[in-house]
Amino acid sequence: MDLLPTIDATNLPQHLAIIMDGNGRWAKQKGLLRALGHESGTKSVKKIIEASAKLGIEYLTLYAFSTENWNRPKLEVETLMRVLINSLKKELITLQKNNIKLNAIGNLEKLPKSAQKELLDVINKTKDNTQMTLTLALSYGSREELVSAVRNICSKVKNNIISIDTIDDSIINEHLYTQNLPDVDLLIRTSGEHRISNFLLWQIAYAELYFTDILWPDFKEQDLYEAIISYQKRERRFGKTSEQIK
Repeated sequence: MDLLPTIDATNLPQHLAIIMDGNGRWAKQKGLLRALGHESGTKSVKKIIEASAKLGIEYLTLYAFSTENWNRPKLEVETLMRVLINSLKKELITLQKNNIKLNAIGNLEKLPKSAQKELLDVINKTKDNTQMTLTLALSYGSREELVSAVRNICSKVKNNIISIDTIDDSIINEHLYTQNLPDVDLLIRTSGEHRISNFLLWQIAYAELYFTDILWPDFKEQDLYEAIISYQKRERRFGKTSEQIK
């Protein structure tokens, strides 16, 4: 059954974020090397990017590589970086065809120079696209992001650039990697894990959370539609009562 016609186009999450989990387990279940799981996961990435753009999602953020992932075996890290570079090269056509702007957040200086070069090249070539902003979280950790923001704010207070009395949500937002992105409306995590894993902790304060047992390489368009339909059935109150928001 095609779920696309049942989606309310007037009630889409403006900002959708996805923790793409399960590549390694997918490969293990099939008796394959973990590297093949990561490569297969890129096929789901392409499908979900195109489906999100077709739906009219304005912002899509994908958790591609965390700060903790650097602790994985060296060979797997090298494979992930190779997959990243190859994907960026191949998907530039997809991004241009769908009018998608590429963005990246995280400690990008830790990426190999070859990955940084390819990433910046695609970002530059898509900077004028307007249909959707695709953000890759690379070498990203929310706690590291928050520590960096606090340090920058403290430095500005120390140098009388800002007053401590003016620090509020907006000031903090201005010092995050996501300063140009709205808060997350819907967060999806695949593979059956029910945790956030240090991803956008500030930005998901009022996000709807959706967990699925499907491993990322098996996550398809219809699975995305199911998540959005679930989102549309929920009442987002932001601390208010049902009567207040009607």
